Amino acid sequence: MVHFVGAGPGAPDLITMRGAHLLRNAGTVVYAGSLVNPALLSLCPDGCTVYNSAEMTLEQVVDVLVQAEGEGKSPVRLHTGDPSLYGAIREQMDALDALNVPYDVIPGVSSLCAAAAALPGEYTLPGITQSVIITRMAGRTSVPQQESVANLAEHGCSMVVFLSAGMLPELQSALLKGAYTAETPAALIYKASWPEERVCRCTLGTLAQTGHLAGITKTALVLVGEFLRMEPAPRSRLYDASFSTGYREAEP
Repeated sequence: MVHFVGAGPGAPDLITMRGAHLLRNAGTVVYAGSLVNPALLSLCPDGCTVYNSAEMTLEQVVDVLVQAEGEGKSPVRLHTGDPSLYGAIREQMDALDALNVPYDVIPGVSSLCAAAAALPGEYTLPGITQSVIITRMAGRTSVPQQESVANLAEHGCSMVVFLSAGMLPELQSALLKGAYTAETPAALIYKASWPEERVCRCTLGTLAQTGHLAGITKTALVLVGEFLRMEPAPRSRLYDASFSTGYREAEP
């Protein structure tokens, strides 16, 4: 069995217990070296063979996983965050399916969750927004036209932008074509949960300047939306005494 494991956002203790268990028992590990905290590799047992996928092609990754699985080495494919978000795991699973090699997926804590914790904040606030858009700017990898940042910005809800810290001027311009304004709160979260984590709060109108002054060009999430405002947010009805639920009656 090949195990796709979400490594979490960076901090070694934010990997799941199941993921840590699989690493401790792996004979072969292929990890996303450009993003995964190498401290996680300390969980691997002596004799475990470790490969850095940043230096490999898809075919080379699949070959290593298939060989290790055939030798009973319980291979782990270690991805950053949660592998379902920008993890490029579908193409690996398709290749394993074609070869009839079994696999499973162990979810991880996404960096979007770690970014909210770093603020700290909540993406979904009653009366402000109940939706979160997860997206990225088009770069060397294209984005469907209907999913362009400018189009998605029309919703004006909470937005988390991955893989775009190196294009902040373009991102700022695209976001301002939607429902956001120059005064909309924004934030850059650099390496959320890592020891070198940084939180840079700003407005959308100063996003590019903030990133430039902070020297942030990669490994950062961009957050945009009214959820970032610092004043107290409206209360939810869930814990309102006047709101009945399946567990308690509303008070008069």
